[in-house]
Amino acid sequence: MRPLIAGNWKMHGTGPQLPEIAAIAARVRVTAPTADILICPPSTLITRAVQAAAGQIAIGGQNCASEVSGAFTGDVSAEMLKEAGAAWVIVGHSERRQHHGETDAMVGAKAKAVWRAGLLAIICIGETDAQRRAGNALTVCADQIAGSVPDGITAVGNAIGYEPLWAIGTGHTPSLEEIGHMHSHIRQCLVARWGSQGREVRILYGGSVNPTNARAVLAVPEVGGALVGGASLKATDFEAIINKIPAHV
Repeated sequence: MRPLIAGNWKMHGTGPQLPEIAAIAARVRVTAPTADILICPPSTLITRAVQAAAGQIAIGGQNCASEVSGAFTGDVSAEMLKEAGAAWVIVGHSERRQHHGETDAMVGAKAKAVWRAGLLAIICIGETDAQRRAGNALTVCADQIAGSVPDGITAVGNAIGYEPLWAIGTGHTPSLEEIGHMHSHIRQCLVARWGSQGREVRILYGGSVNPTNARAVLAVPEVGGALVGGASLKATDFEAIINKIPAHV
């Protein structure tokens, strides 16, 4: 499988930041990296981001409603994101779970909505610092997979995003051994559920990925790419991460 390097801009970015996407697209056109490249800007930028990407990189949304339409003021459906030009949607990001109270069931419903619209999903899971210190990290992530990942994920090229919550935006990255252990565990969960098809789902690592640590993280077995936050906002930083994709991947 080709790795996926996905940038999550979160609530950053207005029109003046679109040249960053154009710069990344121009670099991808020249270097032809051995990975799929995705940027998920705010929904207000999706259509213009698609134009800036010029077909060289994919553009996605950061969240969606589970419903197609209705009296849900402020929500955006997966179908709306698709019409705007999105190809992917992130669901279940830790910030959505923490600040908006999203449960596994809600995340699973959103993932189904993404597939209903014919899009691909990055379904995020991950443990808190307290859960890890209590020795429950593996159980927490297994339970989140069971509750957040609907049946059918192996029918399309979706991804799991593993985000240790204690590493997001902190500048602290788990050890390579910790990353490898968790990604191996996630793979085992997927294979136990879907058999050999469970090996076809990319598992992204997300949590303070930057140009300095990207090469080592991406070389860890079962790491099928990265979900990048702050380092995706500047083309130079994001390109530096793309350039760290191991040759053997």
